[in-house]
Amino acid sequence: MRDRLYAQPLTNISDFVFDESVADVFTDMVQRSVPGYATVIQLIKVLAAQYVQQNSQCYDLGCSLGAVTMALCQGIVQPGCRIIAVDNSAAMVDRLQQHVSAIDDLVTLLEVQCQDINEVNIHNASFVVLNYTLQFIAVENRFSILSDIYNGLLPGGVLILSEKICSPNESQNELLVDLHHAFKKTNGYSDLEISQKRQALEKVLSAETLKQHQTRLKQAGFQCVEQIFQCFNFVTLFAQK
Repeated sequence: MRDRLYAQPLTNISDFVFDESVADVFTDMVQRSVPGYATVIQLIKVLAAQYVQQNSQCYDLGCSLGAVTMALCQGIVQPGCRIIAVDNSAAMVDRLQQHVSAIDDLVTLLEVQCQDINEVNIHNASFVVLNYTLQFIAVENRFSILSDIYNGLLPGGVLILSEKICSPNESQNELLVDLHHAFKKTNGYSDLEISQKRQALEKVLSAETLKQHQTRLKQAGFQCVEQIFQCFNFVTLFAQK
């Protein structure tokens, strides 16, 4: 379905929630709103083939409708692996479970959980993905999540972190925001849609600088932290234990 959630003037703009209405249009929304999204999904598939270890677990934390989950399914080449897809949105989880149940080959490989990622027990993991998820977590809880992921990773295990970022330089930040808005306009969003969506996200999406993310990952224990992709104000980081 086409994303038209903010196409009409709204008297009261509520905080953005991943509810049924968002789940209905999420595929269109994310493709038209997140520059480089398809490339990041393809990168995850490539990296999974390279770094997933046999007889280990892979986690898609904040899985939404399962784009990363499906990329993992397609990319993993090692035997004995299990994918655990987690999201706290019942609407997203229900749709992903319906999709998974229709693919017989995935039933024993993949488990979908409706759960807060703060409560997920990461263990025997070789590959974890936080794809535009950490930005919706309270800043004070982010280190704990990354630390738990690090502790649950096997030696050589990998975390892929994709985030919307901000720049500490005001003029540079304005440029990145303007470029992002231009991207959305090119994909058919109106100024009204962009403005209302931005207002809805103000209190629920807290962007940080690239340096803040890199520093936190290293503080959590990751020795190798590399930026592997950026498009405007969206970046993907590779962190290895």
